[in-house]
Amino acid sequence: MATSKREQQRVLITGANRGIGLEFARQLAARGERVFATARDVGRATELRDLAKEHGDERVTIVPLDVDSADAIRAAADTVRKQVDGLDLLINNAGIYAARVGKDGQPAERLGDLNFDDALKVIRTNAVAPVMLTQALLPLLKKGEQPKVVSITSGYGSVADNTGFPYYYAASKAALNQFMRSLAGDAAAKGIITVVMSPGWVQTDMGGAGAPITPEKSVAGMLKVIDSLTAGDNSTFKEWRGKDVAW
Repeated sequence: MATSKREQQRVLITGANRGIGLEFARQLAARGERVFATARDVGRATELRDLAKEHGDERVTIVPLDVDSADAIRAAADTVRKQVDGLDLLINNAGIYAARVGKDGQPAERLGDLNFDDALKVIRTNAVAPVMLTQALLPLLKKGEQPKVVSITSGYGSVADNTGFPYYYAASKAALNQFMRSLAGDAAAKGIITVVMSPGWVQTDMGGAGAPITPEKSVAGMLKVIDSLTAGDNSTFKEWRGKDVAW
């Protein structure tokens, strides 16, 4: 049976300046939740600023956050802590597809051109940063109502379905999955449900205009799944319609 939903959920979404993160902010704000939406460069987050203006700062608060920075993570956690006494949902959405892109628009990481710096940049942002942010927000999550940590992964992160490319992105999402699977055990003891979710192939800057799924459809599907999560779903890998994905 699905868990009951509080009157107003307190939610933090990373990478909410565009794409899937922005759509999460839109849909959650529209249904009346208290949204903390992060962006690395608030000045360039035009659509997010418009959303905050539409709903008011008491409903949508923009929080500056570069997830790669430990200082920025601490500052963001302090900002949220000053406004609410608990957090019900953390959506780790921020991520990058590549450190460098070639002339063909694809990640510049073909065998023969692989290097430490690019690989570590992608892994730091996509895999390590979500764990560090979750850790910083743990005191608030422990005080949340049926709290959940949802990290946006990818089908590329499935080792079982690996097709060999892109190297860094696939490895970073597999690492994210492992980090969150490890965290799920500790978090469960504190009453927190932890899952990773694949949004599918979505029409975003990363997915491209030819992707078959709109951000609206993907996010609506994921929110339906997130709302229905129970303790029995802890430490699972799901796609946007709720089906389990092979690790």
